[in-house]
Amino acid sequence: MSLALVLPALALLPFAAAALLVLVTNQQPRLAAWLAGGSAVAGCAMLGALAPAVFAGEVLRWSVEWLPALGLRLGFRMDGLAWMFALLVLGIGALVVLYAAYYLDAKDSRARFFLYFMLFMGAMLGIVLADNLVLLVVFWELTSLTSFLLIAYWHADPVKGQEAREGARMALTVTGAGGLCLLAGVLLLGHIVGSTDLDRVLAAGAQIRAHPLYEVALVLVLLGAFTKSAQFPFHFWLPHAMAAPTPVSAYLHSATMVKAGVFLLARLYRRWATPSPGSGSSRSRALPHCCWGPMWHCSSMT
Repeated sequence: MSLALVLPALALLPFAAAALLVLVTNQQPRLAAWLAGGSAVAGCAMLGALAPAVFAGEVLRWSVEWLPALGLRLGFRMDGLAWMFALLVLGIGALVVLYAAYYLDAKDSRARFFLYFMLFMGAMLGIVLADNLVLLVVFWELTSLTSFLLIAYWHADPVKGQEAREGARMALTVTGAGGLCLLAGVLLLGHIVGSTDLDRVLAAGAQIRAHPLYEVALVLVLLGAFTKSAQFPFHFWLPHAMAAPTPVSAYLHSATMVKAGVFLLARLYRRWATPSPGSGSSRSRALPHCCWGPMWHCSSMT
């Protein structure tokens, strides 16, 4: 079997676990934890199987027709950067599931908690593995929706409910708006390059930098990344989101969701945000490149 066929199985694994969790009742808390944790561990095993090829420098790809009329394909792509972040999503996810299994109270709906948790994990994996920027934005917004459900998990609690609802609404508003900015930036990139396919965008650095809409697209993408990663001046939603159960805060707000912006910048920086050798500099372009600069070391894995 081709290693590329592992990619759709890996990307769909958390969603399959979530589908099974729909059938689990609150009287089966151990089964819910086993399903969630087992799928995360299985995903790590899949990453282990892909590691030799990825470490050898191979870029694995898998795709099928999605919206042929628009020239869009649904596919997944894995290189060194995607492998590292996928391991972060799945490895820390497995540990947080173990923690949550003992953290949640007996009166809490564990099946519902792990259902939301696996949907979020699947959305994060989708961001990391997407081979099309439009597909990446779809998963990007799915993380906003699922994080809303997780932050508001205690919405009905008489003591914690008000704070949980307010934190969830604030997080959804900020990250959702940032996602719309990212979508606009992606559509601009598609207009400039003629495609939103990730390989074509990464190969079109000079073309993007030479386009008059370059700065506009760059600012829109940065807004999406900064809001998702709770960077100044969009950091204010993160403390309110801590109203979520501690496992949610551990996973979303320190290990995965806030890393989505870092991943996006690392993915794009070296290919189209670095000035071409010998090109003239100007004040109008200095600030965007300073914003991309810190991503240099992470992006060296692409």
